[in-house]
Amino acid sequence: MPTSNDGVMIILSSPSGAGKTTLVSLLSKLDNFETSISHTTRQPRFSEKPNKDYYFINEEEFQRLIQNQEFLEYAKVFNNLYGTTRTPIIDKLNKGINVLFDIDWQGADQIKNKGLDYKLITFFILPPSKEVLFERLSNRHMRDELIVKERMKQFSRDVLHWINYDYVVINEDLNICYTKIINLINAEINNGSKDYDVEYIRKHVEKLTI
Repeated sequence: MPTSNDGVMIILSSPSGAGKTTLVSLLSKLDNFETSISHTTRQPRFSEKPNKDYYFINEEEFQRLIQNQEFLEYAKVFNNLYGTTRTPIIDKLNKGINVLFDIDWQGADQIKNKGLDYKLITFFILPPSKEVLFERLSNRHMRDELIVKERMKQFSRDVLHWINYDYVVINEDLNICYTKIINLINAEINNGSKDYDVEYIRKHVEKLTI
């Protein structure tokens, strides 16, 4: 049975290239914060370590976990499956550990719809402009223009989900963005005042969707 000593679930979502994975990595260094490790059917990137960054499994094993209802959330993203298993998350929350989720809007919706009794704070990370996003994606996928174009197309769809999150934070400067997220988390946990301007965000989203 959840209690006031339980950990908090903190979701960070963003269009590809907006910086959520870097932010989750920074937040996970805080005391009492841990990142949930997702299962995925995609191949590891060069810098990724199995069982640390992701549990890399084949599609057959992923489907078995779905059949056994072991996922708290799962989704198909760019033709690969991603999912978070329930038991390790609940164990951490019950021990008072705050759990960070690096997941997309589909996974965030599923976790919200589970109606768990643990406190949930959701963040949507946006780039300062489409031009900056294009530059970041081009640097990441230097040899593949098709991937960059696909990610930019997906961005136009993903950005529309900002409205379903508690907070939207613009990642123009990584340190400022990181500090803003920490301040909002602390304000939520401690019922403090929140520095958040939803109209400013709404106008920024309008610029991104022109």
